[in-house]
Amino acid sequence: MTRPIIIMAAPNGARKVKTDHPAIPVSIGETISVARECYDAGASILHAHVRDNDGKHILDVERYRTLLDGLRQEVPRMLIQITTEAVGIYSPRQQADLVFELMPDFVSVGFREMIGDNGEHDRDHATNFYHYCFTNQIHVQHILYDIEDLSRFRTAFTDGILPPCRPHVLLVLGRYSGNFQSDPKEMEPFIADGLLDVATWSICAFGHREFDVMKSAIENGGHYRVGFENNLFLKNGNIAEKNADIIRQLVQICQPATREQTLELFSL
Repeated sequence: MTRPIIIMAAPNGARKVKTDHPAIPVSIGETISVARECYDAGASILHAHVRDNDGKHILDVERYRTLLDGLRQEVPRMLIQITTEAVGIYSPRQQADLVFELMPDFVSVGFREMIGDNGEHDRDHATNFYHYCFTNQIHVQHILYDIEDLSRFRTAFTDGILPPCRPHVLLVLGRYSGNFQSDPKEMEPFIADGLLDVATWSICAFGHREFDVMKSAIENGGHYRVGFENNLFLKNGNIAEKNADIIRQLVQICQPATREQTLELFSL
């Protein structure tokens, strides 16, 4: 039986600009337009970033409110996830403040960014953040970059830093390879660890082998986060004209999850 696959569109990210690709959405209006295209192509949820007036990454409540209001009006069936990505700029407390003030339905959080390395003070803050989100039904997608992240993530469950609920994790492949190119084999240590047997999970993959990684994710029970944030290339090696082109080629090999199925798969 074919299972539904969550396709999350990630159309811009924190770093890429028009010189990387002219179809990178930078303004709020552009992001809403691209979200509509991605939804029509088969994505059920948007991974949303906002930019400042110079096109740079920013964690800003009012800009996010404007984006969320526009998306809910123009693409009302699409689910929306904001990011707390630090990009070396924001502290764990600033990341948490954005979430506490905005109260989004979905948020992606780099586990290594939120847990920090400064002892009990950071642990207390992370515990408060994760349990607050759980209590207030803010669905956290935990971003893990490597096996060390995975080990610390497991320990955080044991220590009570993370609430006792089924997590959803995003595995990022290729981010720390020498040339930002992912390989399906990078998934193997995560699968061998066994955490993915008790979590829902997605993959995002840097570089031109993104499609190969996504096929492997299907075979192993995962879901997708795709788009120009991580990769500009189609499976044939050509640069995609639009974010939606990458989504359309994935739809050919899977059954895209609907809004309702996405909520169910996220255990909501």
